[in-house]
Amino acid sequence: MEKPYLGFWEKLPKPFFVLAPMANVTDAVFRRVIAKYGRPDVTWTEFVSADGLCHPKGRQALLRDLWFSESERPVVAQLFTAHPEKMFEAAKLVAELGFDGIDINMGCPDKNVMKQGAGAACIKDPELAQRLVIAAREGSVAAGKELPISVKTRLGFNEDTLEEWLPALLAAKPAVITLHARTKKEMSTVPARFERVQRAVEIAAGSGTLIVGNGDALDLKDAEIKVRETGADGVMLGRAIFGNPWLFDKEKGSVTVEEKLRAVIEHTRLFEEVWGDTKSFELMKKHYQAYVNHFPQAKELRVELMACHSADEVERVVEKFLAEHKDAVVSVISTL
Repeated sequence: MEKPYLGFWEKLPKPFFVLAPMANVTDAVFRRVIAKYGRPDVTWTEFVSADGLCHPKGRQALLRDLWFSESERPVVAQLFTAHPEKMFEAAKLVAELGFDGIDINMGCPDKNVMKQGAGAACIKDPELAQRLVIAAREGSVAAGKELPISVKTRLGFNEDTLEEWLPALLAAKPAVITLHARTKKEMSTVPARFERVQRAVEIAAGSGTLIVGNGDALDLKDAEIKVRETGADGVMLGRAIFGNPWLFDKEKGSVTVEEKLRAVIEHTRLFEEVWGDTKSFELMKKHYQAYVNHFPQAKELRVELMACHSADEVERVVEKFLAEHKDAVVSVISTL
């Protein structure tokens, strides 16, 4: 039986731990910060509309979401669409841009995405899902560089239909399936059911497709436990990266408050440098809420940062805080 083309995935030591794509969070800037302080085994871009990439007017704006640095490799571009012909063209473009892999989002519960028949809506149309995987593969081949195709999905739409849904996906021979261990209906309101990831591993046995578990992994130690319990090839971590670009650093057990606050300045400077006026500075505020926590006077500092509108302001506020709390910022340790 023909096995999937794994590309770079074949060379990764197992288990591997990868960064989840999160819209307006894991942009090119935050990914560069993460790559510096604790590079994951694989990095994903934010998800990008394949339809938009095929539109002359939409393409230029969306190409910004596909910016990446060499420090992020291997790096995978995540696409969504309900149109195989658009997937073909977008995959061709992604291959030409130099990505290491293509991921298809078949799990996003956003209403606007599902209204297009994309994201989690693909779960209700297994035939379309198969055609999208094949189109992505053929698109990369047309660019002269076959890329491994992966899929990020869920246990089911309203109900857990893993027993039917996973075999349908496997028939298209994706290199990797990342399974968010909840249904679309459950969103993130219930605990992830990693015993279903274990079942996915059993279903996929012998197919050649790698299985990655996703959902509720708190840190690398927790991810390692989940791998041992399920037999998965790896785990994808998402929300745990908020305010913690050191998440994937296997050696660093803790950071000082000063280290975190220096990262705030660096992250903000890079945001301004890369995005300028093309993205709202307000997007940085969710990062401040995550970085500035669990140390004395964190709330007061957070309030000041939330009122900032530029990197210069942020640096002034942080430097003032560091000068006024010299003992605390060195001695107080924030455990990762």
